[in-house]
Amino acid sequence: MKTFALRAVAAAALALSLGAPAFAAAPSADHPAVQRALAHLGGVAFQKAHGTGRDGFVARDLVVDADGAEHVRFDRTFAGLRVIGGDLVVHSRGDGSFRGVSQTLRDLIQIDLKPVVFAQAAQREALAQFGAKNGAVQSAELVVYAREGKPQLAWDVRVNGVREDGTPSEAHLIVAATDKVLLDRWDDIQTIDDVGTGKTLYSGNVSLHDQLSGSTYTLKDSTRGNHYVVSMNNGTSTETTYTATDNIWGNNAESSSETVAADAAYGQNMTWDYYKNTFGRSGIANDGAGARSRVHYSSNYDNAYWSDSCFCMTYGDGSTLNPLVSLDVAGHEMTHGVTSRTANLTYSRESGGLNEATSDIMGTMVEYYANNASDTPDYLIGEELYNTTGKALRYMYQPSKDGASADCWYTGLKRLDVHYSSGPANHFYYMLAEGTTAGSPSKTCKSGNTKTATGTGTLVGIGRDKAAKIWYRALTVYMTSSTVYSGARTATISAATDLYGAASTEVAAVKAAWSAILVN
Repeated sequence: MKTFALRAVAAAALALSLGAPAFAAAPSADHPAVQRALAHLGGVAFQKAHGTGRDGFVARDLVVDADGAEHVRFDRTFAGLRVIGGDLVVHSRGDGSFRGVSQTLRDLIQIDLKPVVFAQAAQREALAQFGAKNGAVQSAELVVYAREGKPQLAWDVRVNGVREDGTPSEAHLIVAATDKVLLDRWDDIQTIDDVGTGKTLYSGNVSLHDQLSGSTYTLKDSTRGNHYVVSMNNGTSTETTYTATDNIWGNNAESSSETVAADAAYGQNMTWDYYKNTFGRSGIANDGAGARSRVHYSSNYDNAYWSDSCFCMTYGDGSTLNPLVSLDVAGHEMTHGVTSRTANLTYSRESGGLNEATSDIMGTMVEYYANNASDTPDYLIGEELYNTTGKALRYMYQPSKDGASADCWYTGLKRLDVHYSSGPANHFYYMLAEGTTAGSPSKTCKSGNTKTATGTGTLVGIGRDKAAKIWYRALTVYMTSSTVYSGARTATISAATDLYGAASTEVAAVKAAWSAILVN
């Protein structure tokens, strides 16, 4: 057996059951499932995983099926350097035997570990490329970059600053360690887009949990991981917890500061309940802990965003948009957190589009789960943010309707902003769930189509609930950080096969829906 450097570190563990949910505690380094997966990596899976003998693996996720099958997600290092795009999932059968590996790494890592470009020069280049205000380098880490093409030595330079619209930026700029070429970039601040009960603004009067201490109520929910809501007071740093002498939050209008706080709390609740009751997931990180929502961020801020660093959602009051606290926006933002703790789809190129689409898909499913009469569920994203009927941030049944998103996959998709490269996946999901007849209401893609679909194909949908279960299992079991559209097709086919069988109508529908957006 080849000498193989293996290491396992406990991280957030997830459990997904095809039958009754089986929640697994965070695996220790000697967890049997982790040890079995590591043994596979050192043996039968060595070549499949593109092992070199200089690899290290950090277990950060575990999914255990009802039949005992195990799926252990690992981050990879090479000669002690973090490998961006090297993460993988090792699949074992219920008897512990090796089943397969999910990964995006295509080549052995064979590189010179001596940088030609040193850290200081890489930092200067990153700052020059940053393109936002008040950029400040936080760190520069030598890594192996393996998201596309052959692995190469690079610097992951982290730069913090502020975007033009006021959104904080926590950017990664990947600078080649051979020639200072900018290989990739993404931001850990993940937004809904570049725009935009308690008595809520959008969802009517809904029930909210709060906490009573003495004669003071606090907008904090002890039944859902103690998640809570704070006001940013139209600033960007000071947080004020919502407290009151009664338990009525808001007045259904913007004249009360509490109204949008009520929307944010309701959005947290419905998102928590959807993931818990549909997938057995206990909170964003599946650890039972709640997050917090920050409302009234900055002044006239037309955006909302999720930040992993603060484990929180942040909402602006809007300027051209209405306050960005609608239910599908809340579900969208918190799903970014779910994605970061599972497949961790990198927020650039095609994987970034899939990241955004995942949030649109699950934000939409949260809206359908809530089934609130004041906010009729649909396949529009952020429609409540406009005063014009039918206008929205994005349109899942026809992504190109926003004027920038693509309906279909094509080779140039990775050059689009991630909010627009999400279009084909949103389009896929709509047709998988709802179907279309002779191109109505959703046109299929035909050869040569890119941003606008013109086909008149017919597909039979399998329903929203089945489509969501397939996507979630693909996300949590098969996708990795650099999954592209072709990989998403493979992942969802595998997920549908697990759930419904290889010869099922559902698997056939998944294949047909991907083909309908030109992913074959």
